[in-house]
Amino acid sequence: MKHKTSNGFTLIELMLVAAIIGILGAISMSFYGDYVLRANRTDARAALSETATSLEKCRSLYSVYNHANCNVSFPVRSESGYYSITAAFTTPTVFTLTATPVEGQPQANDADCKTLILTNTGFKDATGSAPAGECW
Repeated sequence: MKHKTSNGFTLIELMLVAAIIGILGAISMSFYGDYVLRANRTDARAALSETATSLEKCRSLYSVYNHANCNVSFPVRSESGYYSITAAFTTPTVFTLTATPVEGQPQANDADCKTLILTNTGFKDATGSAPAGECW
């Protein structure tokens, strides 16, 4: 008696492969989303640095950061549009810049680093569940 040999896959084998691919896809999408949020934070860091540089130029010309002739008007939008930069001037020679995610942008879901903060002394801070060092 001859036995027939099978040259294909069974339905169980195909279902198992599909389940494994689904699990790997779900895991990788989670990591990808976190990666995108971290990568988009560079938009805030760059906007904060550029704005601080503009304010430093203003101070070198007028001895204060918030002079009327300075070409920095707030809020400033980051280059990619993920963040809005606002400034608080506690004195004419002290500022605190805050980068806040714009509603409707992917960064609005960033619970680790909700806002990034930069002062005139170069102090960097952040709000959210992650330490400031991870955000910067």
